[in-house]
Amino acid sequence: MEGPPDDLWVRLKAYEGQRAAVAGVGKDPVNVPMIRHWCEAMGDTNPAYEGPDAVAPPTMLQAWTMSGLSGHEGRTGAYDGMLALLDEAGCTSVVATDCEQEYLRPLRPGDEVTFDTVIESVSQRKTTKLGTGYFVTTRTDVRVGTDLAGRHRFRILKYAPARRKPEASSARRPRPVINRDNAGFWEGVNQHRLLIQRCTDCGTLRHPWLPGCNSCGGLEWDTVEASGEGTVHSYVVMHHPPFPAFDPPYAVGLIELAEGVRMVSNVVGVPYDKVRIGLPVRVEFRRYGDAGDGEGLQVLPVFRTSGGEV
Repeated sequence: MEGPPDDLWVRLKAYEGQRAAVAGVGKDPVNVPMIRHWCEAMGDTNPAYEGPDAVAPPTMLQAWTMSGLSGHEGRTGAYDGMLALLDEAGCTSVVATDCEQEYLRPLRPGDEVTFDTVIESVSQRKTTKLGTGYFVTTRTDVRVGTDLAGRHRFRILKYAPARRKPEASSARRPRPVINRDNAGFWEGVNQHRLLIQRCTDCGTLRHPWLPGCNSCGGLEWDTVEASGEGTVHSYVVMHHPPFPAFDPPYAVGLIELAEGVRMVSNVVGVPYDKVRIGLPVRVEFRRYGDAGDGEGLQVLPVFRTSGGEV
């Protein structure tokens, strides 16, 4: 599919600065149950989020402004109008690309949140592996009364999907995204070592790898090598969507390692319908890919039932 016409960007630029939401009101006040659920899901045990003087985790900023299925009364038609213009031009697909948050004031239980959202910028036409389209950035200012509590920038790519070329390599297993924060983990995997980050300030272990400690905020860390032993803490069985590199149904488990951290991986060595919570497993390093496919072999950690094949 050819990209949208060149003059589309000029029309899209007219939306910059327009309001996408005006005087929006959070569906619920900042509250302890939502804070607790968030902390349990994230494994965040920071004591600042508990007790009579609790504050909300700063990273919950967007949660207090989410509209749910019923939407927000303060929403305007500008954002939908801009997306409709992109749809008409063939940019019918969308993917979230990144977000940025700025925290200016702690949010506490009982705070009533209001917000305004503006269409901050629309990029020129860009060509990506997904297709050709435009990056759209919105900025949401979150307030409690007249106090600015934080800012949230959210960026999407609205694009026309690229044609898929039929090729034998379409069945290649997706490769993990490796960046400066998690490169050490994957280096260990390539050496058949399962490394866990450890904060050198408070000793807290963490996974996935992060630039800072959730418990104390420390930025210094080292690693410990996991024994590889663990149990299935939770799991799902994938039936859909089909993907050529995988053979559904198969089990994806949330594995609790003996050291106390959890990681997601495949459960092997047992039929998918025999996987159970509490099932003992041990890490196994498998090689995927083809050494001659231009990308080389990829080592991935999976977890095999400790009793072997069932």
